[in-house]
Amino acid sequence: MLTDLQQQPADALLALIKLHNADPRADKIDLGVGVYKTAEGGTPVFRSIKAAERKLAAEQDTKAYLGPEGDMGFVTALMPYIFGKDSPDMGGRIEGMQTPGGTGSLRLALGMVKRAGYKRVIVGKPSWPNHNQICADLGLGVAEFNHAKADGTTDMDALRGAIASAEEGDAILLHGCCHNPTGIDYSHAEWDEIAGLLANSKLLPIIDLAYQGLGMGMEEDAYGLRRVLVAVPEALIAYSCDKNFGLYRDRVGALYAMVADPADLTKVMSNGHSLARANWSQPPDHGAAAVRLVLEDAALTADWLAELDEMRDRMRQVRAKLAAAGKTGGVDLSPIGGQNGLFSIIPFTPEQVQAMRSEYGIYFAGSGRINVAGLTMGNIDQFIAAVADVTA
Repeated sequence: MLTDLQQQPADALLALIKLHNADPRADKIDLGVGVYKTAEGGTPVFRSIKAAERKLAAEQDTKAYLGPEGDMGFVTALMPYIFGKDSPDMGGRIEGMQTPGGTGSLRLALGMVKRAGYKRVIVGKPSWPNHNQICADLGLGVAEFNHAKADGTTDMDALRGAIASAEEGDAILLHGCCHNPTGIDYSHAEWDEIAGLLANSKLLPIIDLAYQGLGMGMEEDAYGLRRVLVAVPEALIAYSCDKNFGLYRDRVGALYAMVADPADLTKVMSNGHSLARANWSQPPDHGAAAVRLVLEDAALTADWLAELDEMRDRMRQVRAKLAAAGKTGGVDLSPIGGQNGLFSIIPFTPEQVQAMRSEYGIYFAGSGRINVAGLTMGNIDQFIAAVADVTA
């Protein structure tokens, strides 16, 4: 029977990693893998995490199971940063659970959506490819709207139309900040409007907050999420610590549910627990425990926030340098300066993407998505010159 399985296409990003690794050129540039990189090109372990791990190694006295909800100290410690310090549980209406990374939280959120009877998820296009893949695997329909216009601004008309045409049984998935793959975020004024539109709809919002702190700051990056939650009765929030704590391989995330009536939380979270049990049973402990220890220690928290400041500042410098290049060959790099997070899309043709790889050893996704953190002050001029050449 196993021989009846159909060959599946290789993941494009994983294939890209292999191509880059096999390239013998010393000056090759990797702009494909979605991880933060320093000015020296490394992806370090945070200082604050290292300190927390030392404490964990010294003080942890068991490796016993946690249960499907995971480390609830970790889940609770994150809430003031996500939902605000004044009322992090929205008056008893929000509860969460630990998941294996942001992907785990999204899988759980969409599984709960499916179980609750929703039929379709409205998703901006382009979006993170796994959004649609998870929906397809769960048998959820997907309706797409254009997220951004060619000039590098959000397509609010498309979003308004998608919300207005939503049907009973629809949910909507929105990026909370640092849009992947475009880097084009909604402004505060646009989030204000979105919150009002959702308040007057029957849509269930699913907010994917995977990059908090990498855009404008921890508070600023939570603005849209908090505006929506004030306006609507119910929502699901998929959260990742893989990026803003540098815990990529430890897979640290959380799912939060907000309900209209606090009395419903136990029932809602019981479904999250049962779905988790059927998927991964219980989440890994180490990374979440390290995050909890960071957030329980004022000095470590301050160091973590300082590290985020350093990351944002470096990416802002790269974006400013790209934007200053302006019209480069046949593309305009200036909009990149106003975008947020790790990613931006440059409108390369497939032939130009291939030329960047073969002629210059510069690797990025076929969509034109680049990881701006892969650029440094040492290689950015090389990149700009290559762009000018292949798009001329």
